[in-house]
Amino acid sequence: MRTFDLAPLYRATVGFDQIADLMDRVLADTGTTQSYPPYNIEKTADDAWRITIAVAGFTDEDLSVELRENALIVSARKSAEEEGKTYLHRGIANRAFERRFTLADHVRVTGASHVNGMLNIDLVREVPEALKPRRIEIASGDTVDATAIETEKSS
Repeated sequence: MRTFDLAPLYRATVGFDQIADLMDRVLADTGTTQSYPPYNIEKTADDAWRITIAVAGFTDEDLSVELRENALIVSARKSAEEEGKTYLHRGIANRAFERRFTLADHVRVTGASHVNGMLNIDLVREVPEALKPRRIEIASGDTVDATAIETEKSS
């Protein structure tokens, strides 16, 4: 397996720490990719997504969806009521899990639902008004009217 040293990226850039950390995390996780529980990531609109996780056998009380520092953390702990049962065959995996999804800036969770053994988490990107592109009026003549620019900023 090939490894990459991202130290030159840290030395040569300022303010790109999140990208370098993300690349470090992705490259480090390639050998230990978690496969349980299975999930889908679906694009529902230009700036909206849905994460669907198969959580058969878990109740709403067993599941936890938490947002912490641009990370969506989905976890499940099975309640202790299963302890006294004797199984002849056990093919449904009800083991505890924790799945993490790193979210981009300005992506927020709009809701979560648990239907028919599927946990659906809806996400949307909401770019703040200050970061959206805006049109700058081009003045004719030699002078630029500073009050027009200030008025444009405040509106």
